[in-house]
Amino acid sequence: MTPAIFGCSGPSLTADERAFFREADPAGYILFGRNCIDREQLRALTDDLRALHGRERLLISIDQEGGRVARLRPPHWGAYPTGEAFARLYSVAPASAIQAARLSARAMALELSAMGITVDYHPPLDLRMASAHDVIGDRAFGEDPVQVAAIGRAVLEGLAEGGVAGCIKHMPGHGRSMVDSHREMPTVRESADELERDLAPFRALACSARIGMTGHLLFPIWDEENPATLSPTIITEVIRGSIGFEGLLLTDDIDMEALTDTIPERSARAIAAGCDVVLNCWAKMDDMTGICEALPAMDDEALTRLDRALEETCVAEAMGSEHADLIAERDALLALTGEHA
Repeated sequence: MTPAIFGCSGPSLTADERAFFREADPAGYILFGRNCIDREQLRALTDDLRALHGRERLLISIDQEGGRVARLRPPHWGAYPTGEAFARLYSVAPASAIQAARLSARAMALELSAMGITVDYHPPLDLRMASAHDVIGDRAFGEDPVQVAAIGRAVLEGLAEGGVAGCIKHMPGHGRSMVDSHREMPTVRESADELERDLAPFRALACSARIGMTGHLLFPIWDEENPATLSPTIITEVIRGSIGFEGLLLTDDIDMEALTDTIPERSARAIAAGCDVVLNCWAKMDDMTGICEALPAMDDEALTRLDRALEETCVAEAMGSEHADLIAERDALLALTGEHA
């Protein structure tokens, strides 16, 4: 198995993709808006991917946080609140915010499972920083590590209740970024003591989350040359060590402009640094072929982590009537602060 998650170019597989994916046998797939036209089409695509590999459980993933980070949108799918909505409710009624986040995540998971999606790259555990770039911004669950961990845990639990595995991101923390890592490399110059705040939510959920994602940020206090995704020091000593994360470790999108070198070269460096799987989103056949040529087969330890990450996921036949009840209960709680999806 190739330790990579690949994108698909459109709403159905091309003949070239079908042949390539069958031979490459990637760890999984990621979906974007270009792949999601309506419910019938999307379920047909995910069914096709499962049939292609014949795996009982296949990692088919998506970025579905709510707010501006949502690949599934109305009118065919529901709208979900930003992280900020739950943060505001937490400031008024913490228990209600935690319950609202769990209900929202469970509703989201029911929708995803009915579409054949087994992994959601949610929740972000990055702290919101007033002076930082808004690449995180309203996606965050707040500024306080305890609050972020509490809401993040509720999201993980809600997703799991709906048969979907969550993913904590972006380790070891993206909240202090002064630039957008999609465009350039952020450098975080705070001390190790200051960064303890950033690590705290990840540490709190390290044993609960079975999937985690690195961030493409440079932390000179730990590694002056390599961003977290490509740093053996940060992955071994910080993510696996100080945070204590033992689950399946993915890169953020390896195609982001924060990184240099070719896509296959970055991918090889990420795996060599200690990531289990490379995330490659853009369905460019040359890049995907190059990644397969550059990477070793997925090792036994990573395969075990992948199996464990997916063992409680399920694909539902339909969404069911529970979804509407969950949304109504969530919105009643959010109404305490005037929030809505």
